[in-house]
Amino acid sequence: QVQLVESGGGSVQAGGSLRLSCIPSKTIAINTTAWYHQAPGRQRELVASITSGGDTVYADAVKGRYTIDRDNAKNTMTLQTDQPKPEDTDVYYCTSHGWDDAWEDYWGQGTQVTVSS
Repeated sequence: QVQLVESGGGSVQAGGSLRLSCIPSKTIAINTTAWYHQAPGRQRELVASITSGGDTVYADAVKGRYTIDRDNAKNTMTLQTDQPKPEDTDVYYCTSHGWDDAWEDYWGQGTQVTVSS
C-alpha cells in the first residue's frame, strides 16, 4: 500500500519561510500531484497542483505567494512560500494521482501549518 509522507509543517511567523515536502513510501509513476488544505468542519480545498509536464494551478488566495514544484527523478513534491499569512493556518495534505498496480489517488496523513502574526 502506497502512502504519501509529508514533512515540513509546524509553526512559522508571518513573513517567514515555509516549505512542505511530500514523497511516496515507494517509487510510483505520478501524474498530477497537488496540495490541499482543510480547516476544521470544512471541505478540503486546492492550494496548488502540478502535472508531470510542469503545468501548475494555484488557488487565488496563494497565487504569487506559493510555489509548487516536483522532482520527477526523486518522486518528490514541494510547496513553499516566503510570504505566509495567518489565514494560511490549516492542515495541509499532499495527494498524487499515481500508478502502482493501477491508477489511483493517494493522500498523505496531513501536516499542521500554523502561521502567527
